[in-house]
Amino acid sequence: MKILVDADACPVVIKDILFRAAERTKIQLTLVANQVLSVPSSRHIKFIKVATGFDVADNEIVRKLSAGDLVITSDIPLAAKAIEKGGCVLSPRGELYSKDNIRARLSTRDFMESLRSSGVDTGGLPVLNQSDRQAFANHLDKLLSKYTRNE
Repeated sequence: MKILVDADACPVVIKDILFRAAERTKIQLTLVANQVLSVPSSRHIKFIKVATGFDVADNEIVRKLSAGDLVITSDIPLAAKAIEKGGCVLSPRGELYSKDNIRARLSTRDFMESLRSSGVDTGGLPVLNQSDRQAFANHLDKLLSKYTRNE
């Protein structure tokens, strides 16, 4: 198992949780972004800078993904591609995406996108709060514990 992060939109506090988890578990963590990010010096943490452009980082994540890998993203189309390829997907808010819920998430995303494109102000996501961070950390720990037990 390796962890791949859609790092352009990933909150710093979530990256920090991931950095600590990679060091603790010795699982490879790869952050992918189209801008330079600062990451700790570690043999378990890697950063890949991709060219700027629509879905360039997403495509790199899907290209590097193997079945059983964990993807961290709030990008629903990327989550769908990762699940289709056998990956596990966790949002920075601690929501676990699966084959059972990703189609509904895609439909909701597409509906909201059509509202926005027709001029409706749908608002944005609320600021990441403590319960979101806790939900993320708890799901991450469960996933990593399951992996390390099965290793």
